[in-house]
Amino acid sequence: MAVPARLASFWATFLRRTGRAEDAPFYEAFAFGDTESLANGLAELVLREVKRATAGSAWTYEAQGKSLPKRGDLSIVTDWAGTPLCVIETEAVDVVPFGEVCATFAAIEGEGDGSLSFWREAHRQYFTRECIRIGRLFSEDMPVACERFRVVYRPCGDAA
Repeated sequence: MAVPARLASFWATFLRRTGRAEDAPFYEAFAFGDTESLANGLAELVLREVKRATAGSAWTYEAQGKSLPKRGDLSIVTDWAGTPLCVIETEAVDVVPFGEVCATFAAIEGEGDGSLSFWREAHRQYFTRECIRIGRLFSEDMPVACERFRVVYRPCGDAA
């Protein structure tokens, strides 16, 4: 995937400031969640390094014709308006059924109170909406891509 033209300058600055090669493995540019408040709130957690993981429906990746991210992939996190905020690097991705996501992952994802019960309720709601958009039904068995990442660049100071 190519870096979107509107983010090319941000990406070029990231490459220059971190000494990465021009062919660094760009994966995507995205905002978390499906609402402005969710996207901006989750982005703030990433910038504070409270949120170090994210979960996505493997069905959605499939519906979009996208491969799952893999270790070393780099993504630009934006706010809801599309303003680039930072670059994250994927450290690992494990695909597990929704009902088997563990408390450790929920805590690393850093949302709400960090508990598994909060994670399950918030993600059940989110994945139900997402499933509707792609013509599927939420299930406790649905495959979830549990991605762990780290912030490797932010304009106000490098995290790498």
